[in-house]
Amino acid sequence: MEHPVIIEAAINGVTSKLQNINVPRLPLEIAEDALQCFSAGATIVHNHVDVVMVDGPTAAEHYLECWHPIWDVIPGALLYPTVNAGPVQQSFAHFPNLAAAGCRIGIVDAGSVNLGDFVYVNARTDIDYQVGLCAEHQLAPSLAIFEPGFLRIALRLWRAERLPPGAMIKLYFGGEDGYLGGVFGLPPTKPALEAYLSMLEGCPLPWSAAVIGGDVVESGIARMTLERGGHLHVGLEDWSGEGQPTNRELVEAAVSLCADFGRPVASHTQTVEALGLVPLP
Repeated sequence: MEHPVIIEAAINGVTSKLQNINVPRLPLEIAEDALQCFSAGATIVHNHVDVVMVDGPTAAEHYLECWHPIWDVIPGALLYPTVNAGPVQQSFAHFPNLAAAGCRIGIVDAGSVNLGDFVYVNARTDIDYQVGLCAEHQLAPSLAIFEPGFLRIALRLWRAERLPPGAMIKLYFGGEDGYLGGVFGLPPTKPALEAYLSMLEGCPLPWSAAVIGGDVVESGIARMTLERGGHLHVGLEDWSGEGQPTNRELVEAAVSLCADFGRPVASHTQTVEALGLVPLP
């Protein structure tokens, strides 16, 4: 298993400073934290901004306020946002502006999931819209898998050759602390990972694993993922446990685990190649 490991850092999500004082929430904090993660070995950074009910161009401005300082230091750094609230046309309205500014990763959420008091709904027409948006704006689809049904739909899209270049499967295991107040999905166990991998058999798309509301390293999922040739998704959006780690520390822990397995950490160029993206001039 010598092929390089892509490390993605999800640096804030809905995590508040009351939960972890080190989580970045302000634009400058987000930029500085992302640069720390890239320096430590991550090659993809995902972040939220604290707006959810604004129009697409305004939401894009909030993201670019965070991202331009990063791109000034690391041109072409792989960054991507979350979705906004509302129907799919509204919740994805910032993606065209971000793509025009240099964002290269989009989102396709191929299913629905109960997150406690909030049900995240993606009907078939919503999923089709997301796929079309990624194709139109040359965005590599990040396919978050909250439940097995998400993966079945993602695989159906792949078999139909409907996924744009750069698609990556993100297996999200549900930790005991859950997300947005509710537990979801398969637990972070070996049988759960094996169930997903049996579904992925024959599919060449790169895949990563995360534990949302837990610890991907302490749970053992990171170790099993590296053994099976996968990639790692870490960060304070996902993490729950004892202490107050930084995102950089979580990336460093992933890098250290990769070294234990003799698997190198992917560079930016290797990540672009693994995703099948066209290199920037």
